[in-house]
Amino acid sequence: MENAFLDTENDFVAFGLPGKPGTDEFWAAAGAPASVPADDGGWTTLFLWRGSPATIDFESWSEPVPLRRWGDTDCWYARVRVPARLRVTYQFLAGDEAFADPFNPVGAGGDRSIAATPDAPAQPHWPVVGAADVLPLPRTRIRWASERLGGRRTVRVHPAGGGGPVVLLLDGDDWLYLHPAMAAFDSAVAGGELPPVTLVFLPAKDREAEFACGPELWEAVRDELLPLVAQTGVPADRDRLVVAGQSLGGLSALYAALEFPDLVSRVACQSGSFWWTPDATGRPDPLGGPVGGTMAARLRERPDLSGLRIAFDVGEHEKQMLPHCELTESLARQAGATVRVSRSASGHDRAGWRHALLRDVAWALA
Repeated sequence: MENAFLDTENDFVAFGLPGKPGTDEFWAAAGAPASVPADDGGWTTLFLWRGSPATIDFESWSEPVPLRRWGDTDCWYARVRVPARLRVTYQFLAGDEAFADPFNPVGAGGDRSIAATPDAPAQPHWPVVGAADVLPLPRTRIRWASERLGGRRTVRVHPAGGGGPVVLLLDGDDWLYLHPAMAAFDSAVAGGELPPVTLVFLPAKDREAEFACGPELWEAVRDELLPLVAQTGVPADRDRLVVAGQSLGGLSALYAALEFPDLVSRVACQSGSFWWTPDATGRPDPLGGPVGGTMAARLRERPDLSGLRIAFDVGEHEKQMLPHCELTESLARQAGATVRVSRSASGHDRAGWRHALLRDVAWALA
């Protein structure tokens, strides 16, 4: 990934930074990564770091980018070429530690930040949360000791708008501690873009094992977890269950719809890992196997999916993922499912899936 030198102090001015780099005036004006148009239709984005050598680590978009030092000042920078329409999670690696961007108010947990190009679509309802902020947690929690899955985990339950159909959020801890899903769903319900729903935040203990195409997770959800949700007293309509999953979670959600149709008939799937086969993770290139993997093979058997509503979304910059997702989308439609397809302005990154999550849950419940 290109990281071009800045030749003069005027090069910083183009990014809205007055004064000499490293001065108090300069640092007072420093903010979130700034972008200017590039000749190829994309953007050139300036990232700043103060005081020590560091590298920018992007989530599933590019290789790490080392920062350059401006003269003998405390100003370290990277001028990075990025494509049009990109929202990306990143962090600074300095020494053995990872840090959020101290100049960027948009955080994702304590050590990550989110940058977006000027042409990236807005994400209404998602509040700006700084890296130092602690997200509020739902009041209702379930201590779930699963006989089928083993171990204990804490499942949080939140009635957005007073509660309604259950929305099961796989990788629930990410939506609790990194991205403020509770506040976003509350806002979307209050704005009339979603009906009242009951959010169930399901954390994973072993993603590769639990989200593989096997029945144990969904037997446990059906026979153990949902009865516990019913006992909380929170209004929760289990007959209109929506499963929302990303990456391996998206694979698992569609698997549940195929194998447990009496349980799951509505799915919001972002960047489903449809490259998966039982031996894929042992290959040098897990995505290089048969297109659509195990899921495409199952869909070719033409199961009756006429009762399924499924919204597919994938990042438009996920070049290796797109063939797997496109085939799965097509086969699901051919099997009779009601299908919605969209593309987000991101790579394989939860920051890019946030708007799709709200929009697609609303569509699944329509």
